[in-house]
Amino acid sequence: CPQEGKAAGLVLPFCNTDTMNLHLAKIALHVAPGAHAVVLMDQAGWHLTPKLELPANISIVAIPSKSPELNPQENVWQFMRDNWLSNRVFGSYDEIVDHCCDAWNKLVEQPWRIMSLGLRDWACGF
Repeated sequence: CPQEGKAAGLVLPFCNTDTMNLHLAKIALHVAPGAHAVVLMDQAGWHLTPKLELPANISIVAIPSKSPELNPQENVWQFMRDNWLSNRVFGSYDEIVDHCCDAWNKLVEQPWRIMSLGLRDWACGF
């Protein structure tokens, strides 16, 4: 939630419908009681499949294809790559996972960063 500087995520080995369902369930746990989350999704197949198990407190808004500038998450990934994930050599898969988890936890500890990377005038204007 860029408006509140909150984050919910998982480090997973691949992207598919099953992992997207895990991710949506994780997000749902972090939505304030009585609130409703709107999640922006690009048009990856696992984002919009009818096989998604959409929690009752989440709605998905599909953004147009090939328009990463509309997706605040792209800025988050870029920031994490630029600051914590790029130009590294890893000795094992576990080391990769540990490093990704560490980077994610650093981001979660910086709510002001989430806000600065994620807020969009067009999304907050109504």
